[in-house]
Amino acid sequence: MKLGFACKYLDSELKQVFPFRATTRTRFLSLPDEEKIKLIHELATVNLTNLFLTLEQLALLPDPLRMMRIGSDLLPLYTVPDATILYKTFLPDLYPLFKKCGDFSRKNNIRLSFHPGQYSVLASDNPLVVERAIEDVEYHALCAKLMGYGQTFQDFKINIHMNGKKGFEGFKNSFGKLSPEAKLMLTVENDEISCSLDEVLQARALCPIVLDIHHHWVKENAFIQPDDPRIAVVKESWKDVRPVLHYSISQEGIIPDQGWPEQSLLGVPKTKLRAHSNYYFNDTLNEWALSFSEFDIMCEVKMKNLARDRLYEYYLHRQES
Repeated sequence: MKLGFACKYLDSELKQVFPFRATTRTRFLSLPDEEKIKLIHELATVNLTNLFLTLEQLALLPDPLRMMRIGSDLLPLYTVPDATILYKTFLPDLYPLFKKCGDFSRKNNIRLSFHPGQYSVLASDNPLVVERAIEDVEYHALCAKLMGYGQTFQDFKINIHMNGKKGFEGFKNSFGKLSPEAKLMLTVENDEISCSLDEVLQARALCPIVLDIHHHWVKENAFIQPDDPRIAVVKESWKDVRPVLHYSISQEGIIPDQGWPEQSLLGVPKTKLRAHSNYYFNDTLNEWALSFSEFDIMCEVKMKNLARDRLYEYYLHRQES
């Protein structure tokens, strides 16, 4: 079992060690073309360099901790049309950095992924939203391809939600418009508002299903268990690749420190239950997440790798006792 973290690698003082840099669309568009190119070239170079430095740190850790989600702003503003054109003038200069990151990750068995933002809605009933969503997925696929991925089924994971008024049929239609590489990398997860696990499972023939156990609890008020028949369907969608689940819990002070939280007793709206905690403070829920022993776990928690590391220590202690 691998335990991953999302986007930011923190030190013991809660500072991001190798931060990605970004800029605003407003600032970018206010500059003349030469300065625009200079800005995004510099930012992309810094981000790829810091990604590699992060990967180097992961390679020093035990194998179960070599898993991360890369931030979407690797190439800042790439999908802004004015920036997309300018990136084409210098993107080949960045190829060696991309390749360096990909080669190093494969050599050191680091499992990587992207998670495009909530506004990437392939099942929207608005054609312009769908068009932008496809562009966003293809941007992430491009970054993965430049690192040498997208060659085999799920050698890299690009995860999105299946929200949108057109539901599965809209998702299926948009999926068909993706590049072959994007199709190999795309996964879809259940969410806490619009798409239940049962609804997302409709996509299992198209792409793997990422199980989010916290989303399922918030939406269904049920703690799904590894022996639930749907779990077998989720695993089948991954074929011969180890499946991934997402693990988060509600914030400190919202749910108890121990035991199974009961929504009817908490007296808070689902909107508050959605927010992620700083750390994994409830060992009942930790036991629950770790009981999905055939899955790798992406830890969606505010303290990133620090919280993930505590969960790993709990896992080791659990194994020893």
